[in-house]
Amino acid sequence: MTPSPSSDAPHLLAGICSPEDVKALLPEQLPELAQEIRRTLINTLAETGGHLAPNLGIVELSIALHRVFTTPRDKILFDVSHQCYVHKLLTGRAERFHTLRQFQGISGFCKRSESEHDAYGAGHAGTALSAALGMASARDLSGDDYNVIAVVGDGAFTCGTTLEGLNSISTTTRKFILILNDNEWSIDKNVGALSHYFSQLQETDTYAWLRSRTKQIIQTVAGDKASKQVARLVRAAHGLITPLSFFQELGLAYYGPVDGHDTARLEKLLRIVARQNTPAVIHVITEKGRGYEPASCNPTKFHGIGQYNVDDGSTSKGDIITYSEAFGKALSDMAADDPAITAITAAMPSGTKLDIFRSRFPRRFFDVGIAEEHAALFACGQATQGLKPYLAVYSTFMQRCVDMIQHDAALQKLPVRFCMDRAGLSPDDGPTHHGLFDIAMLRAIPGLVMMQPRDEAELVHMLHTMNSINDRPSAIRYPRGTAEGVPMPETPHLLPVGKAEIISEGDDVMLLALGNMNRVAARVREMLQTQGIAAAHINARFICPLDTDTILRLAGKVKLIVTMEDHGITGGFGSAVLELLSAHHCHTPLVRIGWPHEFIEHGKEAELREKHRLTPQAICDTILNHYPS
Repeated sequence: MTPSPSSDAPHLLAGICSPEDVKALLPEQLPELAQEIRRTLINTLAETGGHLAPNLGIVELSIALHRVFTTPRDKILFDVSHQCYVHKLLTGRAERFHTLRQFQGISGFCKRSESEHDAYGAGHAGTALSAALGMASARDLSGDDYNVIAVVGDGAFTCGTTLEGLNSISTTTRKFILILNDNEWSIDKNVGALSHYFSQLQETDTYAWLRSRTKQIIQTVAGDKASKQVARLVRAAHGLITPLSFFQELGLAYYGPVDGHDTARLEKLLRIVARQNTPAVIHVITEKGRGYEPASCNPTKFHGIGQYNVDDGSTSKGDIITYSEAFGKALSDMAADDPAITAITAAMPSGTKLDIFRSRFPRRFFDVGIAEEHAALFACGQATQGLKPYLAVYSTFMQRCVDMIQHDAALQKLPVRFCMDRAGLSPDDGPTHHGLFDIAMLRAIPGLVMMQPRDEAELVHMLHTMNSINDRPSAIRYPRGTAEGVPMPETPHLLPVGKAEIISEGDDVMLLALGNMNRVAARVREMLQTQGIAAAHINARFICPLDTDTILRLAGKVKLIVTMEDHGITGGFGSAVLELLSAHHCHTPLVRIGWPHEFIEHGKEAELREKHRLTPQAICDTILNHYPS
């Protein structure tokens, strides 16, 4: 990467050690500050990776917020908080910004333990509004008068928790500010009636159009009764209905739409609203990726990106496909032969690579927006009618569907296929995005089939196997990033449900590895051989049901059993094996290898594995320490 020339050094930004320094700047200096911030974002994220496009779009709004409000006394909450980089630069973290998303560096999300200016930690959509409302209620009970501001993207308005919180504002507090950051995008282009409503406001402000869209959106959210009430208001006002109707129905004052890149206007409006004793919505129109052409032209790619070339935004991509790409291609190929297959995602078509499926079978593809619970129930509904729905969501977001997987899919024995991308470590994103809890959450659900492939070829076979399971739900978990580089099978075959694969024999130790830990297990086996220890290497394949016969048979032969998983050690795959051994009174010692029972920080995978003793050498040492002498 080519560093910025010295003439571009951010001298204004360098002088900002706290929000008070932002307030001290003259209005005519603010455009230059915004330009410096954008240069800093573009140059730094080229090295660290991160959420570039969302932060480029919120520069002026962040500046205005810190000129009007005083954190940490005033509370500013960012929904998801992936767009908090500018906030970090303005709250004393500019000097450490080069450590963004790096091991022991600053987080890519708001984090309360990192700064007193981070009022609320986040990483998932739909949290800010309800949490902010809780803060406002606490303020009211204490008799204080500080401001609470929730900055929520329009994509989050497809999230149920946001709508639930929106419904409660006027009955909870009289002093609350909701900023609707409307940029038409969450990760991919937003979908659904609400996002369509908000995005269209950018294109026209004619009263006739606004009248019809307002009626439609209220009908979508509140039903026919509210729609009829709006119709009466329309007639009373001679058809003069603006966007404020929707929010006024909820008891909120509406301001906007306003240009989100006009700092002076934003600042003026924020000061007016801050003095009001009425909960308010400020509708801000911003451009995702503003100021950097590659990002503004491709906001999906630059929503969250690894290292890139500053000059043209290009990224280096190896020849090995990712697990996500293998999944998207395999499911699409299956769908060509099976018209009952549908694909569902919650605002993540590109991240899950269901965009491959969408391009081939658009009528059988469904993006329901940031609404994972709805996605799961939607899939259950399809399954009752003979379809074969595949719901693809990141593991960390699938957590929201646990109730639906249990109460709706498993209890009714509906064959919904749950596909958990990013299962295991999500290194640079950190604890909000690590998929380290899905096994513990799901394996207790009766009847659920759950599996994990050791490579992309086995992923294809597992998807083919899932397609044949029509009497219960099934789940598959697979990791982030590049796969193993093995050839994709031309003819997938069915795997026997609940049967492991014996890769290597050995009478001293049983290495029972799950998914991507098989690569580590193979290396550990080689290390043990140099110590005169013969290890059996078993690819577990299935989390539930376990291969009881193979595990118990080998457990009776070996001196030590070792389970290995890219998951939290508590309640995970190793715990399932431990329960099995206990139930059959097997006394062979067991060592469980997995991530410790804590929230794992962000950093490079190699650094985190080194710290938490999950490297082949560290695992080998652990085995030798437990091996019976």
